[in-house]
Amino acid sequence: MSAWKHGSDGQGILSRVSSSIANSPVVYRSKKAAGEAATVGKKLLWSTGRAAWIAGTTFLVLIVPLIIEMDREQQLNELELQQASILGTPPPK
Repeated sequence: MSAWKHGSDGQGILSRVSSSIANSPVVYRSKKAAGEAATVGKKLLWSTGRAAWIAGTTFLVLIVPLIIEMDREQQLNELELQQASILGTPPPK
């Protein structure tokens, strides 16, 4: 083999370059930063899911019954107006 393809330890130039890049501090810091970003993203997704769960259940427990009751009240008012118009009495104010 020629001297430019293999170093003294038998590794090729491409192997040595890729090895030195993989072991460089920049790559190490980049991998560490990516791992930390993934952890933060996971925590953010988890807390967002919890907040959505709390908001959804609060809506179902408090707001939906209120909407149903308001709809019933509106239907009752419309029924009273219809009855008043059929009977010829003035509508209640």
